Amino acid sequence: MSMELFSLRGKKALVTGAGSGIGRAIAVGLAQAGADVAVAGRTIEALEDCAQTIRQFGRKAAAITMDVSDVNSCRKGVAEAAANLGGLDILINNAGVEEVCSSLDVEEPLWDRILDTNLKGAFFVAQAAARLMNGGAILNICSLTSERGIPTAVPYGSSKSGLAGMTRSLAVEWAPSGIRVNALEPGYFRTSLTETFYQNAAWQQAMLANIPMQRFGELADLVGASVFLCSGAANYITGVCLPVDGGTLASL
Repeated sequence: MSMELFSLRGKKALVTGAGSGIGRAIAVGLAQAGADVAVAGRTIEALEDCAQTIRQFGRKAAAITMDVSDVNSCRKGVAEAAANLGGLDILINNAGVEEVCSSLDVEEPLWDRILDTNLKGAFFVAQAAARLMNGGAILNICSLTSERGIPTAVPYGSSKSGLAGMTRSLAVEWAPSGIRVNALEPGYFRTSLTETFYQNAAWQQAMLANIPMQRFGELADLVGASVFLCSGAANYITGVCLPVDGGTLASL
């Protein structure tokens, strides 16, 4: 087996929500595997910093402002990414928001903000990308809440459950076009989105008790799985939602 199967040399990738956290880690990982990468999000300074890191690996990079909750912004951003890179082979649908809230206190604006970003936005970014791709790979970033219920996370869990369903449906529909659609389901990773939970020592202890590997995830743990699912080594894999969770789901 040749390690070239795992190479992304010559590939053109777009990563949404790439200014920090999971998105940034995956964007840099794709570049290390050989891809040119457009990074998209709402904070241009963070995106430019990520793009500069990518260029240090000798890869082409572009920083693109995009609000995935706005369909026109999705379409414009995807077109700009393809124009900057000279095509598009890989999409990482990572942009997302979360807010802890009792289900009885959820109001329509909160519901709309989370669903518009995490689900509707992911669909319209994928749609715009698929219209430009000649085969390739789409990777959606789901969550353990795609598979299990979490109190105080009903809008978020609903969006991520929908994203898992969307992954499977698009995989089936777009397979004849050579576009593979898969997802990652990260377990407990400390990012700016989840930092509020990690401020609670009792929560940390309770969560660690449910993780067979007895540690929280590190951003590097998501990079290898992402590169694999976007590479030639995964050419016959589509419609898969892969947990990267230290065995959490397997232990339930």
